[in-house]
Amino acid sequence: MSYFAKIENSIVIKVIVAEAEFFDTFVDDSAGEWIETKMDGSIRKNYAGVGFSYDAVKDAFIPPKQYESWTLNEDSCQWEAPVAYPNDGNDYSWNESDQQWDEVSI
Repeated sequence: MSYFAKIENSIVIKVIVAEAEFFDTFVDDSAGEWIETKMDGSIRKNYAGVGFSYDAVKDAFIPPKQYESWTLNEDSCQWEAPVAYPNDGNDYSWNESDQQWDEVSI
């Protein structure tokens, strides 16, 4: 199976499962275009999701920015915190006001 994202004004508005041949007979008169995406991110950097943006120059799907302080990694097209995620096996959530990772108690 293949996956295709409907892009309108550079934003993903829908993702469907279909074979490429489906588009040989599919009639879609609505605005936008269909672009293939792969769950493993092997094309267009990331698997498309509703609300993602599509950068035609980078040919990449970019997830929504979660926090104002995060910056886009130009290679992966993923947003990154200004402080690296701790690598100690514990769970953390980003604290935007303090610009740090806070440990989450489960």
